[in-house]
Amino acid sequence: MRKLLNSEIKKIRLNPSEAKVIIRNPITIMLDNVRSLYNVGSIFRTCDAALAKELILTGFTPHPPRLEIEKTALGAVETVPWRYFKNTFDAIEKIKSEGNNVIAIEITDNSRKYDELTINDFPVCLVLGNELTGIDNEILALCDDAIEIPMYGVKHSLNVSVATGIVLFEAVRFWKTVINSNT
Repeated sequence: MRKLLNSEIKKIRLNPSEAKVIIRNPITIMLDNVRSLYNVGSIFRTCDAALAKELILTGFTPHPPRLEIEKTALGAVETVPWRYFKNTFDAIEKIKSEGNNVIAIEITDNSRKYDELTINDFPVCLVLGNELTGIDNEILALCDDAIEIPMYGVKHSLNVSVATGIVLFEAVRFWKTVINSNT
């Protein structure tokens, strides 16, 4: 076994032009009032890696163009479709009108585990909230459902960019399983 060189990896990955026209996974990520520019950049990069449909930034979540976002995104700002809404309520209304189910990533009195998605959840918009306070109750009330990542230690949350990676790649894994079982 040997690690592939960057030049070898580039040959087997999409190029930026292809990324703009390829059919993407039916999973949207929405960030509500995420404060860290570096978390936003990291989430852009994760959305690119997972071929997410789009990234929606709302509230006071920073949005491009910002050097700090681009530093951690490593070019993903150019390859991930994204939109910004000042008002999260408007963003949720819009994404629902486009046929998406809206699922909060939050610990609630009625949340499912993150690996319990079903085909009926798709297309899906996964909403992640502020690093300190999570998703506001008013926003949570607009969501169709909630899923959570089990916490087995003392802490009851993960960094928002880490949580995004976990739930996004689980959603992609499930979607790919469904697609492959139907072909």
